[in-house]
Amino acid sequence: MLFFALVVNLVIVEKTSHTMKLLDHGRVVKTYSVVLGPDLGPKQKKGDGRTPEGRYVIDSRNAASRYHRALHISYPNAADRRNARRRGVDPGGEIMIHGRPNGWRGRFVSLAGDWTRGCIAVTDAEIEEIWRLVSNGTPIEIRP
Repeated sequence: MLFFALVVNLVIVEKTSHTMKLLDHGRVVKTYSVVLGPDLGPKQKKGDGRTPEGRYVIDSRNAASRYHRALHISYPNAADRRNARRRGVDPGGEIMIHGRPNGWRGRFVSLAGDWTRGCIAVTDAEIEEIWRLVSNGTPIEIRP
């Protein structure tokens, strides 16, 4: 019997439905409910509480994050920096896919409302799974 390794080669976040999908060559292999930044629309500047929209890459990871584990998203890209420069604002950064805040004992459900500062949050068990399945260099599309 042959076993094929799962290759997640695209992550898609759909902000309206609060979902994140991991894809293997066009096939959805896993879907998660996510918590986002509380404000609507694409990220415009540092501190606006919005989750970015666009195409990025998972470019690093932090096993010692304040939010259990974290995968860094390459926001801002060149277009984000240009748009921010045109408006005279700082585009911000440090956008991650991460788990719960360390030491947090409450229930974590997406119905509790969006509470990140623009990041994409999942449960600790889910970020452990995502950590194993998503490699650095994997593209991520964040859609409205």
